[in-house]
Amino acid sequence: MRRKQSSAWDMQDNTLTVGKVARLAGVSADTVRFYEKEGLLAPAGKSAAGYRLYGQEAVRQLRFIRHAQDCGFSLAEAHELLTLRASENACCTDVRSVAVQKKLLVEGKIKALQVISQALNDLIARCEGGDLPLDACPILATLDANEPRRQASEEG
Repeated sequence: MRRKQSSAWDMQDNTLTVGKVARLAGVSADTVRFYEKEGLLAPAGKSAAGYRLYGQEAVRQLRFIRHAQDCGFSLAEAHELLTLRASENACCTDVRSVAVQKKLLVEGKIKALQVISQALNDLIARCEGGDLPLDACPILATLDANEPRRQASEEG
């Protein structure tokens, strides 16, 4: 009996086990199980022994999810994109909308990080270091002085 040599063969006949599909997609078996539990992936069937079996579509979906995450999409957003891809009523505009929303969120985070960076620059500029006692540290004094103002602005 001749053994299967090609992973392409395995991908065509829905006989990929969790370990095989994970290797082909470049993820761990635990990741495959987690995505299945989260509804991002479904096995194509089960073996006679009860093992979950996957096919080419599972490998494609796992690679899609991984690439979506590399682009900054959360698992929920990747799930939304997969749902759109499978929908007969969706169009490219729907997918673009998800990407635009993500881009706006990322830009907002970048702006917030820039504000934080500037605040840290301001704190660092106030302190020359040295052997001052902590009660004379300009950074700690500034943070103490700003605490009541921030609480007041959060309450209002």
